[in-house]
Amino acid sequence: MTTETVSIGIDFGTSNTVVAASVGGAPAKVATFRHQGRHPSNSSAFISALCFWEDVSSAGRRTRCEGGPWAVEEFLEGLSAHRFIQSFKTFAASASFQDTRIFGAKYRFEDLLASFLTNVFGHAGVDPAHTKLVVGRPVRFAGGNPDENLAMRRYRAAFAKVGLEQAQYAYEPVGAAFFYAQRLAHEATVLVADFGGGTSDFSVIRFETQGGVRRARPLGHAGVGVAGDAFDYRIIDKVVSPRLGKGQNYKSFDKLLSLPTHYYANFARWNQLAMMKANGDLKELRQLARSAVDPEPLERFIEIIEQDLGFALYRAVSAAKIALSSSDETVLRFSEAGVNIAARITRAEFEGWIAPDIEKIGGALDEALRRSDVTAKGVERVFLTGGSSFIPAIRKVFVDRFGEQKLTSSDQFESIASGLALIGAQPDVARWVSA
Repeated sequence: MTTETVSIGIDFGTSNTVVAASVGGAPAKVATFRHQGRHPSNSSAFISALCFWEDVSSAGRRTRCEGGPWAVEEFLEGLSAHRFIQSFKTFAASASFQDTRIFGAKYRFEDLLASFLTNVFGHAGVDPAHTKLVVGRPVRFAGGNPDENLAMRRYRAAFAKVGLEQAQYAYEPVGAAFFYAQRLAHEATVLVADFGGGTSDFSVIRFETQGGVRRARPLGHAGVGVAGDAFDYRIIDKVVSPRLGKGQNYKSFDKLLSLPTHYYANFARWNQLAMMKANGDLKELRQLARSAVDPEPLERFIEIIEQDLGFALYRAVSAAKIALSSSDETVLRFSEAGVNIAARITRAEFEGWIAPDIEKIGGALDEALRRSDVTAKGVERVFLTGGSSFIPAIRKVFVDRFGEQKLTSSDQFESIASGLALIGAQPDVARWVSA
């Protein structure tokens, strides 16, 4: 009796994570996470978040951890001291991030990722042992000066901690390309554009038929650490932060000084916001509020940090961004714990704010074509995946280069993980994995 090989693909994303499995090379099936708590959900997208809290009993204190929607519920309930961490993938390639303290214990990036993987596989009901595991990785990691070798060492250490030393790694857009290839009825050169939370990645792949078997040949890759989170940052920086004191003044020894901007740079990024309670920023903000010319905006800022309102605020920002993909204008609305923000945003304003990011994305796209030695005319199909691919300004980048008729889109969450699982089922997996 033979046992069919199970291949698992995992798309660990900045915002969401997806797991898919292929049995014996059959079409991949995506795991569904059924959360039946006070905030029920049923989705293939497992939020890339962790919540740590302490259980206190007669046996002493014990740190517990949950991930995904279970982490969000624990965080929102707030029945005990907790630490909520989201978008921690952005730390992967950062040499400046060594560790963070959680209830007195030191957690490195690989410790956070290992805790997260334990939760993902547990809630998916998947035992990755004795399977072929292919993990997605960005073409270029997020960050101002990302260290790719450091990021991959951390990835491997994290998977080793959960017993998966033999995991293999493939570029995320290559996974999406494998998924898309199932639709192709003829030979074609395909550009795959994957827009995640932290990175935008591009791969050019040639699909051919040899001896009646479809083959795929990677031609070139490129990426940039700019994506959905960067667009959220622009909204926060332009709309939210000014309502929380950015650009205002405080008094120091009879001098009028501008409020330091680094607090707002941290606030505008999820991965930094989670640290502001512990790194001294909150204490400094309280001191500044006492000498601010107008303390009320700073007090709102402090309230957001103290009351852990960042998650709800970021959901409101993301909702406004999504609305601008289909409407010419929207209103960002946020009202929690006495903090009220309502601001009208037009699509034209938003596109002006993200113009530098769009330019970087266009540059990475052109670099992928150069590395592939392929012109825009030589690309027969363009496959777009990821939530940001629906932003009109991004779509225009591709329409201008390739024409509307070449563009196609797919499920924004499932294509990469499904393609990675299919790669794991191939007899020549080594051709597709990265170093």
